[in-house]
This record gives sequence, structure tokens and C-alpha cells, in this order.
Amino acid sequence: MPKNSKAVKKELDDDVTESVKDLLSNEDACDDSFKKTSLIVDNHEGEGKECDVEEGGSDGEEEERPAWNSKLQYILAQVGFSVGLGNVWRFPYLCQKNGGGAYLVPYLILLVLIGIPLFFLELAVGQRIRRGSIGVWNYISPRLGGIGFASCVVCFFVALYYNVIISWSLFYFSQSFQQPLPWHECPLVKNTTSPYVVPECEKSSATTYYWYRQALDISNSISEGGGLNWKMTVCLLAAWSMVCLAMIKGIQSSGKVMYFSSLFPYVVLICFLVRALLLKGSIDGIRHMFTPKLEIMLEAKVWREAATQVFFALGLGFGGVIAFSSYNKRDNNCHFDAVLVSLINFFTSVLATLVVFAVLGFKANIMQSKCIGLNTNKIVALLENSTETLTIHHINLTQSSQVSVEDYSKLLAIIKGENKFADLGLESCTIEEELNKAVQGTGLAFIAFTEAMTHFPASPFWSVMFFLMLVNLGLGSMFGTIEGILTPLIDTFKVRKEFLTVGCCVLAFSIGLLFVQRSGNYFVAMFDDYSATLPLLLVVILENVAIAWFYGIDKFFEDLKDMLGFTPYRFYYYMWKYITPILLLALLCSSFIQLTMTPPSYSAWIQEEAKEQTVNFPTWGIVVCISLVVMAILPVPVVFGLRYFNIIDEKTSGLSTVSYKKGRIIKETAQPGEDDDTSLIQGKSPSEAPSPMPGNSIYRKPSSNGAPDVNTAPNGRYGIGYLMADVPDMPESDL
Repeated sequence: MPKNSKAVKKELDDDVTESVKDLLSNEDACDDSFKKTSLIVDNHEGEGKECDVEEGGSDGEEEERPAWNSKLQYILAQVGFSVGLGNVWRFPYLCQKNGGGAYLVPYLILLVLIGIPLFFLELAVGQRIRRGSIGVWNYISPRLGGIGFASCVVCFFVALYYNVIISWSLFYFSQSFQQPLPWHECPLVKNTTSPYVVPECEKSSATTYYWYRQALDISNSISEGGGLNWKMTVCLLAAWSMVCLAMIKGIQSSGKVMYFSSLFPYVVLICFLVRALLLKGSIDGIRHMFTPKLEIMLEAKVWREAATQVFFALGLGFGGVIAFSSYNKRDNNCHFDAVLVSLINFFTSVLATLVVFAVLGFKANIMQSKCIGLNTNKIVALLENSTETLTIHHINLTQSSQVSVEDYSKLLAIIKGENKFADLGLESCTIEEELNKAVQGTGLAFIAFTEAMTHFPASPFWSVMFFLMLVNLGLGSMFGTIEGILTPLIDTFKVRKEFLTVGCCVLAFSIGLLFVQRSGNYFVAMFDDYSATLPLLLVVILENVAIAWFYGIDKFFEDLKDMLGFTPYRFYYYMWKYITPILLLALLCSSFIQLTMTPPSYSAWIQEEAKEQTVNFPTWGIVVCISLVVMAILPVPVVFGLRYFNIIDEKTSGLSTVSYKKGRIIKETAQPGEDDDTSLIQGKSPSEAPSPMPGNSIYRKPSSNGAPDVNTAPNGRYGIGYLMADVPDMPESDL
């Protein structure tokens, strides 16, 4: 067993030594319920509070803290949070844009230098202190308590627009149960003479028209609100209802929802990969993706984009990682978890990239065949009007769609000498040119990928699978994002989770109506670009500095050794203290310079021209962009000022230490200067330290005696809905 923190000093009687871990945990040999225990803790006014914990109930006021039912559910929750939509539609785009296979080199290097160390740090502090982001950083340094509030604000901003993307996926999912798919071809307008194709669709494509006009019914600019899109409003209500039900009730039977939502995307990706590899042209796409362009790898922009992707792929700074790990047992090997989840995230991105480029290779092959057919028709018309006689052997020009790439190349070589050849306006029909049309985000998922799936055999089935996968990926990330809001607020303000969850979802849906009006897509782009990048970078830099310099990296290593049972690699010492903060500062500066050098703009869809056009935000839009950044960062200086000028006393976050007897816990008067290795508080005496946290058997088994089991939270208070242990908590701070 790992080393336990001493809860009782040697000066006490010899008959009082039993740690909280042994007191509150189940015996290894049996599954007996908790033995009766009473707890007295000094509150801030000096009055005692007594809690009696018994099997099936409590005699006094009692606080419950949920716990994971199994390690697998915890890993799946972390994977579900970190693996999101960005792995499917952002990573492949960056890989294609920044040198193909060569992009994986800087990504892996920065994953080791930034991703894994910071992910390990967040897991460790959450598991050690067992609080949400507000409580964790309030304990580390009360003046930096605003870090947790900033994380909550960013989580709320991201949740607002992230669930809109889930609602888009729900809409496409609901429309996929048709044969043919509704975006298979352009709609016809019927009139008295003859039907004709909708001009907007004819100028663009069937999938592009369906996305912008049928799904979004988008306006020409962000200033034209256009009213609510009722179809998307219903889908947004459904998305928030799913999130609310999952977070408030969850499941009572071993986390089956998380098994599905985390594992189903991998099943779909593997099925898509196998199916795509059997299609013509898929190998061309994969070859294009892995062809390294080494000269691009030396550009600073590639490294900056790789660092940003690493940063957001793992969900650093959101508070979800800390919230999930705070429900862990104290001696869990969080270092192993950090490496495992980071590598799963990376390999998921590579798998998604293989799938995307295999499908896009198939689509490029179809586009090349269409292009060759159109060019062949032009050449045939030229030959029919030509006065010269050209001999073209072994090429059947009567069916232009059947002309192969080799025959088309021979045909071009023959007719290039014609006088009117330059006037034909032939398109360049190469797969590379088609694959170089880099698309990301909604352009990849709702336009390029949907167009490719229309050419799949049994296309409705694949469309249903694809959009159901997007919904699951989005919900997994949403669970972690909402938990990053709820857990800190519940730990801090002691409100009922049910009321807070419903209130948060209702408020978010109400504000989210902004994103389902006709101009809503432009607001999604605004929030995506400005609400998270700079604030999250600042939050993570402060997290790193708080641990490495305020709390002390040496003391943190001692805490890790006590918690894990071994000393982490010295590599992390230098990463946390020097390398990672410097890299993060460089990334923050480059991101700030990029935002300031580039005028705030968005891509507007112009209906008359049927194409996208880059448009600058109006003055009020620029004000909103700046306000998003300021509101997310504001809690940090505000809390610092309140603490610094003693408007809120720093000592209000402290608690008296407690001593433990079998069956009773009594107050202990702390002596100044005593060593207390249970605290993770910088510069605090043991009298201000939180009580030791439970250690060994946090994962509980149901009681077999038929009595009400104190180990299972009756109301499923943890959002994802796992079986939980009831562990008494200490109040933390007034913030």
C-alpha cells in the first residue's frame, strides 16, 4: 500500500492512531459498510460541526463526494472529454496544410514537452486536493483563486457554441434516414414551362447548398439576424436536454452510457476506414496525406499551430480534467493515466486522419472522372469542327465518362497542337489539386464528407453512422466541459447539483438561441476564435507558475511521491519549472500577435454569388470579440486584488486540522512550524490545512446485505451517473 499521510501526531495518546483512509475505507477482506464515525471540524467562526456517518443514513449534516465506480469508467471519461470533434475535423486539416506526415514530428515533440506534463499536472492537483478548479487553485494560492473562475467562464463560453455543433449533427442525423440522401442532388424549381435547377445550388454544389440554405438558412452577414431557424432551435433544445439529463441523472448501472459514447466513435472510424480502403482512389488520398513536405516543417507557423492543437486536444485549462480526477482515489497512478490518455488522443487523431484522407481520396477520384468527362466533351466538339484530320487510335470518345486517365493524357498530347486548343478552357484534372483543397471544421464534416458519402453504396447507413459518431464525440466533450463548470461551483458554494445543472442548461439554451438564428453560424465562428484561445493559454500558464514557483516544485514532487508511491521522472521537474512555461509564453505571445495583426473577420456566405467571402466584423462585433477575451480573463486580476487588499481575507480558506480516533474524530490544536504532509497549501501552517483525504478503496462495491447502501449516491450526483462512495468533504473557501 502506498504511504499514508499522518493524521495524528506522535504527541497524542497511543490509542488514537487510525488514519482517515483506514477509518472511511472498506476492509480489503470484506465489503462491510462504513463504521460509525463522527467528525468535528472548526469552521471559520470557531464553532464546531459534527457529522455522524452510519450505514444507510446520517445523524447529522453530511456532505457526500462522489467517486468513480471503476478505473475503466474514469479512463473512458477522460478519453471522451479529450477526444472530440477537433480530432476528426481539425487535425486532418492541419496535417494536410502543414507538410503531411512531416507535421506529426513537431506535434509529437510538443505533445511530450507541453501536452503530457501539463495533463499530468492537472490530474495530480485534482486528485490530491479532490476539489474542482476553483477549490484547487484557491488552496494552492488564494491570490490565484481567480484561475478557477476563469476556467469556469471559458467552459461556459465554449459550451454555448459547442452544443450548437452537436445540434447541427443531430439535424443531419435526423435527415439521413432517406434514400437518396436529401443533399444528393440540387433541387429543381418547377414552373409553367420547364423545371430548372436552383441557381444558388447550380453555382456551388448540392451539399454546399444544403448546408447553407436548407440547414442553416444563413443570412448574408452577421448584422442580418433574420429571426430564429426553428429546425435548429428544436435540435438545440434536444442537445441541451440530452446534456442536462446525462448530468443530472446519469445511469445507475456501471456507466453504460460512457462505454457507448466513448467507444462507439472508434467502431465507426474503423468501419469507415475498412470501407474507404475498398473504394477506388482511397490509397491516393492516404499517400497524399503521408507524403512529407520537410521544408514546411521548418516554418514557425507550423510549430505554433501544432502547439495550439496539442493544447486544445487534451482539454487543458478547461477544468474538466481537474474535475474528473478529483473523484479519484488518492493513490491512483495519475502519471500512467496522463501518458495513456495523451497517446490514445494522438492515435485517435491519426486514425481519424487516415479515414478522412481515404474518403477524400475516393471523392477526388470521382471529381477527376467528372472533370475528364467535361474536358473530353469540349475536345470532341473541337475535333468535330476542326478542318484537319486527326487520327486517335484506341480511344472511345463516344462515351466521355468512360475515358480513363491514361487515355485522357494521350488525348491531350495529341490535340495540344490545335490552334483553338487554348480557347477550350480545359480544367486541370489531377487528384493532387483536388486533395490540396484543404477543408476543416464544418466545411469538412457537413460539405466534403457528406458529398463523399453520397457516392457510397448504402449511403444512408454510412451517413447515420457518421453523424451519430459526431454526436457522441461532441457529447463526451460536453460532459467534461459542463463538469468543469458544475464541480467547482458545487464544491465552493455548496448548492444542490440538480438545481445548478438544470439552471445552467436552461441559461445556456436561452443564450444559445443567438447561435440558431440565421446569422448564428457567424457567432459560432466569433466565439470559437476569441472566447477560448488567449484566456485558456493564460490560465494554463498561471497553473504552471502557481505549482512550480508559488507552491514550490520540490514540495510538489514530495506530494507526488507520497501520493503515487514513487518519485516521478526528473524530466517533469525541468519541464514544469523551465521548459513548459517558456514554451507557453512563446505560444501566448505568438497567438496575441496573430490576433492583433489580423483584423477580426469571418467568412460570410453570399447568396447571390453562391460563395464564401471574407468580411470584417462591424464595430459592435469587434467590441464583442474584445469583451469575450476580457470577461474570460477578468476573474484572475479581480480575485488577486480582493485578496491582496484583504477585501476577502486569505485565511478564510483555511481549516483546522483534525485528529482521528476509532469511531470519533476530535479537534487537534496545531503547533506552528509542524510538518504536515497532507496539505498541499503554499505557505500555510497545519492549522490552515485541509483534512487528509481518503485513500485506498474509493471505488466501492454495492452492499450485499440488502440494507440501504451508503456507498451509492441515491441521486446520482455526479453528472455522468456512476456509482459513488459517500465521502465527507470539508468546506473550502468563501469564494
